[in-house]
Amino acid sequence: MNKTIEGKLSAAGLRVGLIVSRFNSFITERLLEGARDALLRSGAEEGALSVVRVPGAFEMPGVLRRLADSGEYDAIVCLGAVIRGGTPHFDYVANEVVKGIASVVTEGKVAVGMGILTTDTIEQAVERAGTKAGNKGAEAAMAAVEIANVYKQL
Repeated sequence: MNKTIEGKLSAAGLRVGLIVSRFNSFITERLLEGARDALLRSGAEEGALSVVRVPGAFEMPGVLRRLADSGEYDAIVCLGAVIRGGTPHFDYVANEVVKGIASVVTEGKVAVGMGILTTDTIEQAVERAGTKAGNKGAEAAMAAVEIANVYKQL
């Protein structure tokens, strides 16, 4: 019989860092609320959650790297919103943020949840921060929990 490794959706005993962008805070605060709620409902202790606020999504990869290298976290969740405007700035920021986060993910030191919204409109961001499309912050948190539990088994 083959061995199967699967992550549980239990945050009990996990230490979780939440990196939250202040830019577009009317969206990112809703993502944070969703992530915190999902973590607490899945057994995380309030004292095991740390929130790190950064100016914008562009600054997240550097902070993510420092947190991952610290060894203090089982999982880290990145929460931000990059909304397209009338200039190419959106493309540069979105691409670099995703590449920076991916570089930490592929090292496999810590589970990472990516709750970075990249939307064309404010309305799309609002939908993904807790209305029609659910809360992507909660989804990112639970993905990080699942991967943290997989890492524990490997």
